[in-house]
Amino acid sequence: MAIEIQNISKQFGQTVALSGVSAVIEEGKIYGLLGNNGAGKTTLLNILTNRIYADAGRVLLDGEDVRDNDGALSKLFMIGEQNLYPDDMRVKRAFQTTKLFYPGFDETRASELCRRFGLDARKKITALSTGYTSIFRLITALCTDAPYLILDEPVLGLDAQHRDMFYKTLIELYSERPRTILLSTHLIGEVAGIVEHVLIIRDGKLVRDQAADELLADGYTVSGPAGLMDNYLAGKQVLSMSALGGLKTACVRGRPGEDRPEGLEFGRIGLQDYFISLMNEEEQR
Repeated sequence: MAIEIQNISKQFGQTVALSGVSAVIEEGKIYGLLGNNGAGKTTLLNILTNRIYADAGRVLLDGEDVRDNDGALSKLFMIGEQNLYPDDMRVKRAFQTTKLFYPGFDETRASELCRRFGLDARKKITALSTGYTSIFRLITALCTDAPYLILDEPVLGLDAQHRDMFYKTLIELYSERPRTILLSTHLIGEVAGIVEHVLIIRDGKLVRDQAADELLADGYTVSGPAGLMDNYLAGKQVLSMSALGGLKTACVRGRPGEDRPEGLEFGRIGLQDYFISLMNEEEQR
């Protein structure tokens, strides 16, 4: 089982949103879809779920083209910023409606998560705050039985406590019932410990498609006094550099060798640092 993205391109007027994007999203993994604003992430997700059509290319889900294919699309569930329920619908009724389209929707689990997150299921969806609207959408997604979940900026408007609760709940449910999760977010540091595979889009093109561990193994951080840093970094591929007083910190491509001078500290590069460094590197090309 897999989602196959085959050479997808999409243009809006003179703006190229996606250009020849191809990838395979495998079964039972948590993917992180990363990119700056306007990179094409939401456009790609909308094409995956048949909300808009690609100009070229196609998307296969378990070997079937998703375009106008209700059978294939029933395996997908996506949440984003747009409310697809009637304005006067209440949360509990929305759960019941979702169950009509996804018969395996777990209403008992939804009620328990409402209690956990403090969501009043008697309220109308349009009466919810931005944060609780996100919580409603998250609970709806997590309680479906769809084998493919697509979460577009899922923690929009959530405070730090509720974001932490969401990530823990996601891992809890994923452990109980592994499925494929595609998570698009700007909060890279928060999902770094969750995602297993990373897709990075820049200007409508896929620039990285790699397991997270492999991606981060190709870089490291080093910090220390400016003079020592300048000597150590000579001849190395520096991805990014920052300075504070007499101290410098750098992200470096490759793996640290045995030449580790005393006075410098070495560490593993984080996903957010890698992403920022990659964006800076792409801009310089």
